[in-house]
Amino acid sequence: MLNSPTVEKLRAMKLHGVLAAWEAQQQDPSSSSLAFDERLALLVDAEWLARENRRLARALLEAKLRPSHACLEALDYSARRGLERAQIRQLATCRWVAEHHAVLIIGATGTGKSFLSCALAHQACRQGYRALYWRTSRLFHELALARAAGTYPRLLARLARVDVLVLDDWGLAPVDDQQRQDLLEILEDRYGLRATVITSQLAPMLWHEYLAHPTLADAICDRILHHAHRIELKGESMRKVRAKSAEGG
Repeated sequence: MLNSPTVEKLRAMKLHGVLAAWEAQQQDPSSSSLAFDERLALLVDAEWLARENRRLARALLEAKLRPSHACLEALDYSARRGLERAQIRQLATCRWVAEHHAVLIIGATGTGKSFLSCALAHQACRQGYRALYWRTSRLFHELALARAAGTYPRLLARLARVDVLVLDDWGLAPVDDQQRQDLLEILEDRYGLRATVITSQLAPMLWHEYLAHPTLADAICDRILHHAHRIELKGESMRKVRAKSAEGG
């Protein structure tokens, strides 16, 4: 059994995974039959797993995903949704993050765009990337406040650094000149350097008309649509489907 000074040193070094695994081994009679290097390997594995779990928890907390429980394992592949398993498997590798591509998720309200975008961001956090979720309308509001407070450059820098930026519900409300410029600044900072996920009810072919500014629309669409993976969700609202299931149950 480890003596008290050793236990205190493990705690001081924050090797809580090693300490918990060692205590578990002491309670397991079969552990005594393992060679030293095998037991050491188990201790190292336990510490690595504990640190990975803490890192992921911190990353998800910082990401502020909504819904926070979204993950790829929980996706609904019903035929009516038009969601392709092969495409999701490809995106699950996070190669699109490493190659700084965009993912566009298009669909009517309630079809699961936010859930899928956050599931992709969750997968990126699992693989060591940092993510950040914003509803686009709230981001524009936050940028306006930052401009008034003199912290606008700092917020832009934060948005530029994050590995995966989720812009949810793009195109719900009209945008003014300042918001168009803000969006261009964000996308310009990220283009070719970071990955971005955008969800929208608007098909990309309608974005020029929505932006209502030919020059800025060209610049914005050029930075989003090139090297973008597109997913079009179909079917009725998932909220309605769940409500019907609950009533039937």
